[in-house]
Order: sequence, then structure tokens, then C-alpha cells
Amino acid sequence: MAKRRKVEAPRRKEEFSYRGHSLEELKDMELDKLAQLFPARQRRKLKRELTEDQKKLLQKIREGKTIRTHQRDMIVLPEMVGTSIGVHDGKTFAILEIMPEMIGHYLGEYALTRRRVSHGGPGVGATRSSRYVPLK
Repeated sequence: MAKRRKVEAPRRKEEFSYRGHSLEELKDMELDKLAQLFPARQRRKLKRELTEDQKKLLQKIREGKTIRTHQRDMIVLPEMVGTSIGVHDGKTFAILEIMPEMIGHYLGEYALTRRRVSHGGPGVGATRSSRYVPLK
């Protein structure tokens, strides 16, 4: 006798909310009200206002231009959701697709500055100790 498997209905993805507010509500909020929802460090930064470079970045996002930036300390705001931003990681620009889950975090958190190093084998004449490595 074969056992029957229970077939589950596919799970419905839950609607995104940040601290009880939907994405549309967050986009409609003023910056002061939005800052009250953020953690302390981000709240303090927004209270002291954005820098001129960060204001320029926000303006470019509103215009819908393709963006490459060095502003790793920019806080992800709800109006940035859905855009692609190239964030400098020290060598290249890491392309980020801004998602709702990134709200309240810094851009630099998603463009890692350190990479894993994988060293090759010692070459001929690299050092004295590698002189006796047999060649294939």
C-alpha cells in the first residue's frame, strides 16, 4: 500500500512591511517621520541632515538616471527601492538592485571591500624555497 503525500498549497509571499508600515506608506512619509522608524545611528544621521553629495545622489535617483556613486554611507530610503546603483567597493562599482529589505541600511553594507585571496602555486624562481618544486 503506497503512502499518500500531503500536497500543500504554494505559500503566498507576504507583503513587505517595515516596522508595521507598507512600502507605499513609507514612500509617502516625510523624512523626519521616517527617521523615527530607523535605528539610532541612522536616525541621528538623518537628524543632522544629508551631506551635499548625498542630496545630489538622491536628486539623480529621483530623475531616474543610471547612478554610480562613492557614497557608501548613504542610508537606503524607500524612494530608492527598485533602482540600480553602482556603489564603489574600492576598485570597481558593484551594481546593487535596491530591494525593500535594504531600507534603513547603508549602501556600503552591500558592496564588500575585501575579497577572498586565492594565491597561486610558487613559480620558477619565485623564492629560494620554491627552487626545488618539481615541474610537471
